[in-house]
Amino acid sequence: MEHHISIEKDIDINAAYQHLIHPKSGGICTFIGTVRDLNNDKDVSHLFFEAYEKMAILKMQELAQEAAQEWPLHKIVIIHAVGEKKITDPVVFIGASSAHRDAAFAASRYLIDRLKEVVPIWKKETYQDHSTWINAHP
Repeated sequence: MEHHISIEKDIDINAAYQHLIHPKSGGICTFIGTVRDLNNDKDVSHLFFEAYEKMAILKMQELAQEAAQEWPLHKIVIIHAVGEKKITDPVVFIGASSAHRDAAFAASRYLIDRLKEVVPIWKKETYQDHSTWINAHP
């Protein structure tokens, strides 16, 4: 079973999808998290993501192993962006491929939910009038 796990400045969605293709996969499920323009009723101008990269990669690899043990998957992709991101930019790409859609859906949901809980990534939200550092995935 193959995994593609990385922290990147910019996420190339087409390249990430290519990592999921497998001749035995009839179901490929992806989740892409993007920067939205409003958070807690405040106008967001941009975000800045920072990661403890070595630990983030380790935790992402652990999550991929957990998903691989739980579902019959062919490939897993977990990519998170760092640096400054504008509105609509992709900041996280999660994907799973399997023979059938049920496993791909379940694994993708598990991976994004667990990533938010355990991977050490922070974001600085910049609003029209101030900025603040917060956990990227509360």
